[in-house]
Amino acid sequence: MISIRQRKGIQTTEVSEDYTAQEENAKLEDKLPSSCTSRRLWKILSFTVGGTVALCIGLLTSVYLATLHENDLWFSNIKEVEREISFRTECGLYYSYYKQMLQAPTLMQGFRGLIYDNKTESMRTINLLQRMNIYQEVFLSILYRVLPIQKYIEPVYFYIYTLFGLQAIYVTALYVTSWLLSGTWLSGLLAAFWYVTNRIDTTRVEFTIPLRENWALPFFAIQIAAITYFLRPNLQPLSQRLTLLAIFISTFLFSLTWQFNQFMMLMQALVLFILDSLDMLPAMKVTWLYGIQLTGLLLVCMLQFFNSMILGSLLISFNLSVLIARKLQKNLKTGNFLNRLGKLLLHLFVVLCLTLFLNNIIKKILNLKSDEHIFKFLKAKFGFGATRDFDANLYLCEEAFGLLPFNTFERLSDTLLFYAYIFVLSITVIAALAVAFRNLSDSTNQQSMCEMGKYTIGLKPETAYNLIHTILFGFLALSTMRMKYLWTSHMCVFASFGLCSPEIWELLLKLIHLYNPKRICIMRYSIPILILLYLCYKFWPGMMDELSELREFYDPDTVELMNWINANTPGKAVFAGSMQLLAGVKLCTGRTLTNHPHYEDNSLRERTKAVYQIYAKRAPEEVHALLRSFGTDYVILEDSICYERRHHRGCRLRDLLDVANGHMMDGPGENDPDLKLAGHPRFCEEIKKNLPTYTAYFTRVFQNKTFHVYKLSRNK
Repeated sequence: MISIRQRKGIQTTEVSEDYTAQEENAKLEDKLPSSCTSRRLWKILSFTVGGTVALCIGLLTSVYLATLHENDLWFSNIKEVEREISFRTECGLYYSYYKQMLQAPTLMQGFRGLIYDNKTESMRTINLLQRMNIYQEVFLSILYRVLPIQKYIEPVYFYIYTLFGLQAIYVTALYVTSWLLSGTWLSGLLAAFWYVTNRIDTTRVEFTIPLRENWALPFFAIQIAAITYFLRPNLQPLSQRLTLLAIFISTFLFSLTWQFNQFMMLMQALVLFILDSLDMLPAMKVTWLYGIQLTGLLLVCMLQFFNSMILGSLLISFNLSVLIARKLQKNLKTGNFLNRLGKLLLHLFVVLCLTLFLNNIIKKILNLKSDEHIFKFLKAKFGFGATRDFDANLYLCEEAFGLLPFNTFERLSDTLLFYAYIFVLSITVIAALAVAFRNLSDSTNQQSMCEMGKYTIGLKPETAYNLIHTILFGFLALSTMRMKYLWTSHMCVFASFGLCSPEIWELLLKLIHLYNPKRICIMRYSIPILILLYLCYKFWPGMMDELSELREFYDPDTVELMNWINANTPGKAVFAGSMQLLAGVKLCTGRTLTNHPHYEDNSLRERTKAVYQIYAKRAPEEVHALLRSFGTDYVILEDSICYERRHHRGCRLRDLLDVANGHMMDGPGENDPDLKLAGHPRFCEEIKKNLPTYTAYFTRVFQNKTFHVYKLSRNK
């Protein structure tokens, strides 16, 4: 939040007032106790109304998303196998563990089945609680078994309604964050309206319900709201302790529910580092936040049986490096502009070197390779050399990991969100630059100067935090489309805060010589109300049409495949195929898999590449030997992969395999000069011809328009 001047003895309340008006009426308010009483009553009324609106808008959003999910799939009417198939890719894998816990004879046997699991990866026993973030499935399954609700709600509905309930918490947290920043609950209402009207770009929960981010982001939003309140000056000790507790709990739950938590919190740590270096946040509060991040992540590490990927995360190395570097450079924030700038550059260099050193040491000690595919992907994505690495290219060729499409901004502009965001961002960036330059220019007398009111522009700590947060996560979203949901939801918060902020309007009106306290009040309330009316007028009819549009789940080929597997294969049979399909096989049939979509394990990535040779140009005996090395009994081939047209040449799965194997790609187009012609035809095409060289190893036992299932011979 931007303030025009800073005066000794004036504190910001939750309902922000114009500072000039406060000065003019201070004496009058001292003489009129009844005025103070009426103001207190008004604040209580405002808080009550605002809190009620927050709860209502959160619940309505939850019901709206749940209704869209029901209308899109006719979820209440389809068969159980169809419901399970609707949980696509990794969503099905996560839900399968909830189902597994419910089907276990006792809770202890269910726990034991997760800790000593030999069905998720064939010929290998893994600890699922260590490998994956599935404590939420464990917790929900325990609740469902313990609570007397089995007669009233099906397990699948208990699961999905919990997720939609979390969306109510998510929207409420966004609402509260905007309210805290602006001082009026009207901005929270506008943030919630923008979140809903931009649903395509702010959430995907209605069609990817069990996805880890849908569990984690509500807790992340709570954490941001708590940090926003924590950074306010002059908090009472009790309020500060309770806020720290809220930050810790939300950080812990966020870390526990999403495997990519460390990367999101690394961005958050960078926000704190930048603001602390520029003296825009209280150093002690920054230290507390660093400590909470470390403590929360280490606690999750313990619950995940000392998951090495967490111990080797950049976040732990970075936070430790920052704390060490601050001890080494105690006089970092003293001196003139050039002197301090030099110290900051040295501080940055020390932190960077310490981070890389600690991270490399930890990874070498732990022999950690779980996250190396992410760094290979980032290296190739940002142009640090081309790569033929199969895992990195698998990410690079997915649209979700590409740049944010331009039509995203067109959709955001239709709701006026993008225009408002740019407007607020421009003003706050200018203010932040002015404050940063001031802090670096005069660090010795800064506090006394502020108290004397000699500076005309200020940036409150909570506003500074949210500003750098939205900028860094904006860069993340622009570079990787899948991460846009972290940015667009906060964009709603930041834009609505700015439009309802009295300080921003005061600054603008003074710049154009139209300043008047009444005009500020008019602008901060009239503009948001007009936007709310516009959103209702333009999008309400479309939302009603959307709610009345009824569709039905329809995937007969996959349903037929799952029913055939259940009826015609042994319960201990091992299946190989694509990661996405096998997650559904695990959920719908309980059969053992060779590989799956949870890709954060080096040995699993190597195994997946080996299994995917069914779509490469390999000899039948080679493919058979590879599959049998994983204990495979059946392999499922998909025409949609073998004859893929969705991706362009060079990004089809068969192309990635050809390049990784050193073979030339199919079709017209250039190939790297060192690639050679393959010595064998493509396996997935040739096996369908039933040639003796293939039937000796593989027998077709099922086929439909989409899938072909082959049983592997065991005597070869």
